[in-house]
Amino acid sequence: MIYADHAATTKISTAARDTMLQTMDQFWGNPSSLHTLGQKAQEVLQASRSTVARLIGANMKEIYFTSGGSEADNQAIYSAAFLGAKKGKRHIISTTIEHHAVLHSLEALKRQGYDITLVPVDESGIVKVDDVVAAIREDTALVTVMFANNEIGTIQPIGEIGALCRARGILFHTDAVQAAGHLHIDVKDMNIDLLSLSGHKFHGPRGVGALYARSGIPLTSLIEGGAQERGKRAGTEDLPAIAGMATALEEACRDLEKNTDYVRNLRDTLIAGLSRISHSALNGDSTRRLPGNVNFCFEGIEGEALLLLLNAKGIAASSGSACTSGSLDPSHVLLAIGRPHEVAHGSLRLSLSEHNTPEEVETMISAVAETVTYLRNMSPVWSALLKGEKNYVIQ
Repeated sequence: MIYADHAATTKISTAARDTMLQTMDQFWGNPSSLHTLGQKAQEVLQASRSTVARLIGANMKEIYFTSGGSEADNQAIYSAAFLGAKKGKRHIISTTIEHHAVLHSLEALKRQGYDITLVPVDESGIVKVDDVVAAIREDTALVTVMFANNEIGTIQPIGEIGALCRARGILFHTDAVQAAGHLHIDVKDMNIDLLSLSGHKFHGPRGVGALYARSGIPLTSLIEGGAQERGKRAGTEDLPAIAGMATALEEACRDLEKNTDYVRNLRDTLIAGLSRISHSALNGDSTRRLPGNVNFCFEGIEGEALLLLLNAKGIAASSGSACTSGSLDPSHVLLAIGRPHEVAHGSLRLSLSEHNTPEEVETMISAVAETVTYLRNMSPVWSALLKGEKNYVIQ
């Protein structure tokens, strides 16, 4: 099986797995216990916290471990919203292409009386800083913009938006789930106040993530109970997972430049190959995108059928976010960049890593081209296009 769905999840690295096994064998005490076993576990916990902090330019006291990116997004947004409400500020700015962990949190806040502004993106999926500026009001409490999009891979001007928010005294949060371990992140240089990441996106374990909260920002607890995570995230810490995530992130950041160059070359080869398919279009910016992200629309086909047939050919891919794979609705991200419904339905996301090979890329190009042709040959929509009864959307 050729695995090309790394944006959904990644295989745990050998180093991360070894760290987890060692932690389970040697440091199985409760980090909150005062006895020797507990304190040894506490040392591992704090060492992991220090590692994650160092790799994003933070202080270890600014790192809180969570169950993943969704929880971290929720806690960051609710904390900033409730803090803003105390100051009479109930306006939040985000974008139309955020992950549902952000959008659904904002919808919940809207039901509580908050005012939400979703700034549009351009046809490449990039938000304009001037549009964020125009959306800011006196009562703006938070701006939340994802670092890199999970579907089309576009990288946002995070440093510019962070500087803008810092100058105006507005909290800035970024969902960096797709970026951590794949792009350089420095929360201080980029003026980021709150940041979310998830271990399984960079060859760490699932079910563990982290929230960075700049010192001095009070967090609202989503889970009440014990005093773990300095009283802001109750529940005994999953120490093996946390230690494994720290190891995976260190490994990813250590090899970042080498892996980026390698994966970007694979990506560009794949984009060039798929672009040769008639009436196809790359979604997202051609260069300002994640190193391993390739997202295409093919006119005249259904993306779900394409995925199933590629799977039968031994290629694991997706049509977008794994969190919406059960939905028959077209991607909100593709609609936001201007793709019409009938074209957005025919989307394919292939997300690569350093574990893919040039030979696999060539196989993917051939398999996608053959499958698209096969599906179009049985499609009444494609037949109507060929007969001139309908006009092509993708030229």
